Amino acid sequence: MEAPHSPAVPAATLKITVNSPEQMGELGRRLAKILRPGDLVMLTGELGAGKTTLTRGLGEGLGVRGAVTSPTFVIARVHPPLGDGPALVHVDAYRLGGGLDEMEDLDLDVSLPDSVVVVEWGDGKVEELSDDRLHLVIHRAVGDTTDEGREIAVHGIGARWQDADLSVLAV
Repeated sequence: MEAPHSPAVPAATLKITVNSPEQMGELGRRLAKILRPGDLVMLTGELGAGKTTLTRGLGEGLGVRGAVTSPTFVIARVHPPLGDGPALVHVDAYRLGGGLDEMEDLDLDVSLPDSVVVVEWGDGKVEELSDDRLHLVIHRAVGDTTDEGREIAVHGIGARWQDADLSVLAV
């Protein structure tokens, strides 16, 4: 009998505050400097939290082709590298309800070794793709507010992130 899957314990954690969309994009550009092919990044946050803005900055930092926009209706977009870096695979799992079975239809496990894969709304859906992942949880004020501030919890999970210096991400 197989042991039940235990929840992953973060190897490294960092809290970051950003105060504008520009700072969120800059966080994505800094994130690009520590990512490598095979990395899985999960983004969690309410609608309008800045997940796509962060991914756009990440794409700029990785130097990939094409405008990084929300892939909500196409589910996944592949942005090939302009140079010798990894491709960016940007997935929006919001419309997927079935968990890993539906994610497997996207063949992300094939893309993962050679790309940086970013999954928005991936909680409970993509964790089994890799024992190592970076999970960013973005909190923002909800309701009728013009507050641009965001609190971001960055959790490095697995051996890949065990000794990672996440402080390079701080604004």
